[in-house]
Amino acid sequence: MGWEKRYCSPFLILTFTLLAFSGGAKTDHYRCMWRTDPATTMVVAWSQISGQNPVLYYDAFDGGNDPQLYSQQQEPDRVVHFKGLRHHFVRLSGLQANTIYYFLIVDSEGQSRRLSFRTAPDDPHERLSIIAGGDSRNYRDARRRANLLVAKLHPHCVLFGGDMTGGDTDREWREWLDDWQHTISPEGHLTPIVATRGNHEYSNRTIVEIFDVPHPQVYYSLSLGGKLLQVFTLNSLIAAGGSQKEWLARELSTSPQRWKMAQYHYGMRPHTHRKSERNTQLVHWGSLFYEHQVNLVVESDAHVVKTTWPIRPSRESGSDEGFIRDDERGTVYVGEGCWGAPLRRNNDDKQWTRNSGSFNQFKWIFVDWDKIEVRTVKTDNAEEVAEVSPYDIFSPPARLDLWKPSHGAVLYLYPRATEAALALAAPTSRDAEPWTASQNAVLSATAEPPRTPPIEISGFAVKTAARQTPTIEWHSKGEHNGPLVYEVQRSADGKNFRTIAAVKAQGGGGGQYRIPDAQWLPDRGQSLHYRLRFRHRGQWQEYRVRSDWAVDDHPWRDLPELLPNLRTGQLQVKYRLAQSGPVNIRLVNLAEKVVSVSDYPQQPAGNYLKTIDLAIFPRGLYLLIIKVNEEQVERYQVLWK
Repeated sequence: MGWEKRYCSPFLILTFTLLAFSGGAKTDHYRCMWRTDPATTMVVAWSQISGQNPVLYYDAFDGGNDPQLYSQQQEPDRVVHFKGLRHHFVRLSGLQANTIYYFLIVDSEGQSRRLSFRTAPDDPHERLSIIAGGDSRNYRDARRRANLLVAKLHPHCVLFGGDMTGGDTDREWREWLDDWQHTISPEGHLTPIVATRGNHEYSNRTIVEIFDVPHPQVYYSLSLGGKLLQVFTLNSLIAAGGSQKEWLARELSTSPQRWKMAQYHYGMRPHTHRKSERNTQLVHWGSLFYEHQVNLVVESDAHVVKTTWPIRPSRESGSDEGFIRDDERGTVYVGEGCWGAPLRRNNDDKQWTRNSGSFNQFKWIFVDWDKIEVRTVKTDNAEEVAEVSPYDIFSPPARLDLWKPSHGAVLYLYPRATEAALALAAPTSRDAEPWTASQNAVLSATAEPPRTPPIEISGFAVKTAARQTPTIEWHSKGEHNGPLVYEVQRSADGKNFRTIAAVKAQGGGGGQYRIPDAQWLPDRGQSLHYRLRFRHRGQWQEYRVRSDWAVDDHPWRDLPELLPNLRTGQLQVKYRLAQSGPVNIRLVNLAEKVVSVSDYPQQPAGNYLKTIDLAIFPRGLYLLIIKVNEEQVERYQVLWK
């Protein structure tokens, strides 16, 4: 950063003098990216402000500020002078999957503070958290707030859809990189960025030189979670056809991943009249997305908010602007920017638009073997939002502002049954209406290896007792150590089953399993059907059992009942304190797990009304406990149906 010459008081002069001899390396603008396998590699980058011969010291052991405690070191693989800065890139390889690595940068003038990054999981049964958005051009305050939420949510990576700056100038890039440091947690943890070119990056070189992307034309793909997810980053500033389309078709046709996502800058069908339609992208990419069953696409550029129903390219009757809704095989498109660029009016909805809006936001995406969940996070209140627990990065933190449009705060994507895919029924929910999409050629790619020994299942049963949660149990023999997963499913009619748990096999020859149905909520006198399914030797095996169960048998039936607002999910809790004291309110699910805690350290005597947002929790039965001075004073059953 250039310091302006100006008068300095003696105090300020003393301060700067002390900093000059503090031993800190003259490095800045830390960031990390992937060029190849996210589970075993990482590119660590920074700007070298001054000093010479920097070396990166790193280790899975936290050596703190002592370089001698780090077992490995590496010099930069690439140094670039670009946009008025010296960018250094260290390309690390041979790393362990799903592991936090700590590092220091040491140069001739000192060393950086201790920082860290995390490699991606390589296990398809490890859940992923991803933030996706773009367009951070103009308003730095809004940009920094969104960046701050990245630091607080601890995702596995950020998919950034381009238009980082407004004019692609040296000054703007210094400011953008300054602001990106807000994505670093107070403990020094960096989140990898997967960068896309936008129209305000005036050449491919900008993305290549600042983010060290693996292809000079800025289109590339990355696989996360082993065979769980493949992300395709496309360049909408070069020809959609030609070599880019050929590459995309080749990558899609050979992808063994269960889920496929794509990101690029220009929206095919923007949701504001201010932006043009992108017919070449629809023709060249939209058709491939449909043909190869891409599940989710993230677009930017328009500076509005949108989610669509699953759609496919079509000119048939009922289509709108070249797309038609297709819940069987369509692709969901979300976007469109709003990371700090000027907001526009969402005045161009389509027949297949799910919801649209206009506010600063990004998408918070969870990916696991069973489903994809997409939430839209409003970013303007970032300073008020709590940080997620590092042990539970999938539970929304306190005061996180999630968009709750008419069709629900959570968009669910589920595979659907075909000859080559597992049947997963969509959950019924008024606040989060899901959809299903088939997953062709998925199971053949993830099937168990041939000639493995048979797997024997015995004792598959549902254990029930009055006032206890139903529990599904079974024993297995002949398990191998490959990627075997048991699907536990439930049905009210014995025909339409919904997965309630995906359980990774224990391996080692076999195991014993006991899975509580924590989301169980039958109607009075209803019989429940359970099914255990798994794929072995290229074939599906399944076991079924029926359980007669009545709602009167639930464990909290004698407690007074509280009902939330069925439309909003808001639960109002009233209580009165005869004298002042600390208050603790807890929400517990049927698996006896605390899912929500509200602490009020010291409340005066009086009447109180508190609100708990149940919309972020699965439908089911809960126990609400109110404690005052660590003593339990009230218990309620909460029916969120």
